[in-house]
Amino acid sequence: MAHYYRPRCKCPKEMKEKNKCKCGATWGFMIDIGNDPKTGERRQRGRSGFKNIKEARIACAKFITELNKGTYVEETDINFEEFSNQWLSMYESTGTRKPGTVRVRQKERLRLLDYFAKLKLKSITRKQYQDALNDLKERGYAKQTMNGIHVTGRMIFKKAIELELLIKDPTEFAYVPREQKTVEDLENKREIPKYLEKEELALFLATAEQHGLDRDHPVFVTLAYTGMRIGELCALKWKDIDFETGSINITKTYYNPKNNIKKYSLGPPKTKASERVIEIDEDVLDVLKAHKKHQNKIKMQYRDSYYDKDFVFAEEGKNYAGYPTYPKKFENRMETLLKMTDVNHELTPHSLRHTHTSLLAEIGISLDQIMDRLGHVDDRQTKLVYNHVTKPRKKEPAHKFSELMRGLR
Repeated sequence: MAHYYRPRCKCPKEMKEKNKCKCGATWGFMIDIGNDPKTGERRQRGRSGFKNIKEARIACAKFITELNKGTYVEETDINFEEFSNQWLSMYESTGTRKPGTVRVRQKERLRLLDYFAKLKLKSITRKQYQDALNDLKERGYAKQTMNGIHVTGRMIFKKAIELELLIKDPTEFAYVPREQKTVEDLENKREIPKYLEKEELALFLATAEQHGLDRDHPVFVTLAYTGMRIGELCALKWKDIDFETGSINITKTYYNPKNNIKKYSLGPPKTKASERVIEIDEDVLDVLKAHKKHQNKIKMQYRDSYYDKDFVFAEEGKNYAGYPTYPKKFENRMETLLKMTDVNHELTPHSLRHTHTSLLAEIGISLDQIMDRLGHVDDRQTKLVYNHVTKPRKKEPAHKFSELMRGLR
């Protein structure tokens, strides 16, 4: 049975008993919700803050309905820091999360701790959460970082609701503040990602073949001719290459944040679209076949200690022979080779991915086909490169239309 009362009434006791409150206190209700399963003690729950007893009765009826339907959520007193730490453990334990993704989520969680660490989950309001996003924007965080923080915040509170620890989601109507662009910003064109022109690529690959180390030429040919990511290349195994059909199957990526050769891990590709088959031609196959023969000699040389896990681009030194090489090594090799040429020295292995895009666009391959080959669903930089290369062709319809109309005069 429900009990209705004014919990903060300051009137004398006799006035309270006669229900003649004059202090303007709000109404509340209290009901039994059963016994505590651990102690057997009586448990009561209630709510207050209603203008009159009628509002309190309506709220009580709704509360009882929730209890009867099993939809009542008893909010917890856990604070944001404690729960978000529990959430991170749950997030990581799913088994499908890449270590790098978990590290990013942890960084984003830490930024939210600046605002909510010791606050109870149930006390965080929509305004507080939006104010936090606004302040992060004022602190100068980039749009991509802001989006990541907001995604993490939404995941944390959604999990709290899913576990029935929270009723309302303070992130529900929140948004990442947009950057107000000036006229100058609009006038300035977006910077086109750096890539090699076809003559520069030919020079670079020739330099790798003539002056590079044994693996340099096959590594950079594979990157340039397939457009694969450097992490995908480092994780590549011989079983992923079908020499009969001329294709490479991308099923994994390499992870090693501390660049410790023996402490690497392999995970799923960056996105679902990244799982793909890349068609390659005879020129690339010949380079890979030659590389495999060279690698077999290394295996024979270190037959007793070779770490034979089938990696295509493996270490060749005595202590680490067979272990997959980490990306930073290939970045350093590319920098060294570029310094032997007149080509831009600031380019990286990822620049070869943009190079692949630009050359495919130049020969008329559609953006959809390029996206599919690169393992992209949508990518701003790829589109920038594609649009930059194909810009001259966009004038063709206008010229042809004018020629058509001129022929009718």
